[in-house]
Amino acid sequence: MNNFTFHTPTQYIFGRDAEMKAGEMSAKLLGKNILVVIGGGSVVRSGLLDRVFASLDAAGVAHSLLKGVKPNPTDRLVYEGIDIARRENITGILAVGGGSVIDTAKAVALGALYDGDFWDFYCGNAKPENALPVGTILTIPAAGSEGSGNSVITREADLRKLGVRTDSILRPLFSLMNPELTFTLPPEQTAAGIADMMAHIFERYMSPTANVELTDRISEGILKAIIEEAPKVMANPEDYDARANIMWSGTLAHNGVCGTGRVEDWACHGMEHELSALYDVTHGAGLAVLIPAWLAYMAQHAPAKPAQLARRVFNISEPDDTQAALLGMTALRNFFHSLSLPVTMAELGIENPDIPELVRRVLINKGEKFGGYYIIDADIAIQIYRLAL
Repeated sequence: MNNFTFHTPTQYIFGRDAEMKAGEMSAKLLGKNILVVIGGGSVVRSGLLDRVFASLDAAGVAHSLLKGVKPNPTDRLVYEGIDIARRENITGILAVGGGSVIDTAKAVALGALYDGDFWDFYCGNAKPENALPVGTILTIPAAGSEGSGNSVITREADLRKLGVRTDSILRPLFSLMNPELTFTLPPEQTAAGIADMMAHIFERYMSPTANVELTDRISEGILKAIIEEAPKVMANPEDYDARANIMWSGTLAHNGVCGTGRVEDWACHGMEHELSALYDVTHGAGLAVLIPAWLAYMAQHAPAKPAQLARRVFNISEPDDTQAALLGMTALRNFFHSLSLPVTMAELGIENPDIPELVRRVLINKGEKFGGYYIIDADIAIQIYRLAL
């Protein structure tokens, strides 16, 4: 096990009516003049935004609104939010939505206190040192941004989709998590979120670091819980306990605990970011296509950890590592299919992907060689994309 620092300052308030704490928690941790960030109209149509505003008003917290965040969020709305934050002397930011909304809020929080272009943090030209405090009300369990120090934004000018990662600066100070807010999610959004949270665990689990048995077992336990609860959620969207387990799994998948003490991978995320940037596909759906392709390649070249995953999570008894890894990959692909997720490029709606362009872009953004479990170069990236066809 490697040395590590694990800092999670987020206060989680979980359960029914958690959103009614918005005013109290904002007044305590975000200040008295906040920017509320939302996506489309669902939080308005459901009445959630009205409840949040009422809670803020009762606590004496003034609020401005930034709306219109879309999946695969872009820099355009970030700049708009930064202008509002500076003009209105905003003291903190409350994100009401899923990962795209929270990631946008974090980008605004960084940019509002920075003299330069917030994109400097995402392309590696500047290191985050401070940000406005952020709180969240989660409506889509998937990205795990409600508990992480990470944010991913796409720059519209060149469709570069890049992330910034911090130990603590961008971690929300509080996250209000009511599983009931997820009851009305469309099935495809629920399924894509499940794939996304599982991918966050895979990216940490697939590691060359030895002797991380505890971290492995934590990861495997969350994966097994997701696999058990996912069919319940898909069959009955208002199953509170299943929704609660899925929601909490998404947070634990990405708050860092599954990566403690080891090198992480993140190759699949890097390769999927190019898919969703270039073809505007849902991130979780893209991961459902690429993760099995990555596992298929690793089964032939570095099967040890994929074989362990297969045996411990999918109950594969095959003694040969390569065959076990392939059987595990098939089990995962079948699980994704059972949720009506795509598992090929064609099912994702990309009949003829421009693989050379995808590889060119991923090498620009990730480097000529990338990956933690197994080093990937241009030739290997081509093979993995082809396995996803």
